[in-house]
Amino acid sequence: MEIFKDIKGYEGLYKISNLGRVKSLKWNKEKILKGAFDYQGYMLVSLSKEGVQKTHKVHPMVAESFLGHKRDGTHKVVVDHIDGDNKNNKLSNLQLISNRENCSKDKSGFTSEYTGVSWHTIGKKWVAQIDINGKRTYLGLFTKEEDASEAYQRKLSLIIKTNKDE
Repeated sequence: MEIFKDIKGYEGLYKISNLGRVKSLKWNKEKILKGAFDYQGYMLVSLSKEGVQKTHKVHPMVAESFLGHKRDGTHKVVVDHIDGDNKNNKLSNLQLISNRENCSKDKSGFTSEYTGVSWHTIGKKWVAQIDINGKRTYLGLFTKEEDASEAYQRKLSLIIKTNKDE
């Protein structure tokens, strides 16, 4: 059974369902929004309020409305697609996990066994990146998965050393 709830910040204008569908309530006419997908396969919808239009990912809105997720900008807790399919935004496919768990999770061959390394589908190479205090730092694209891991480890060692010296 599909259940719709108000979208935080857009109460009375838009609702989101436990099946990951977004409904507009504008002009006293209900309409399911089609949305679009970003380069990582996440569904996006454009919502407008008071003349300002913003694009939002659907899965965090489902998690906020049905799981009580609170985005705080730190990315310590993230919304994960259990089956690894970023297009599947059903509540039954979403869970809240730590960012580190999410980065280490196997995602159908696109995530490395190494922390901080994943497959970049557009660049067709391994990407290394590190999250520190909610800020993501891009470390580069690499042909070899091991080289991306080494870049991550070098940056992590530098951060640890810098923190010890302070």
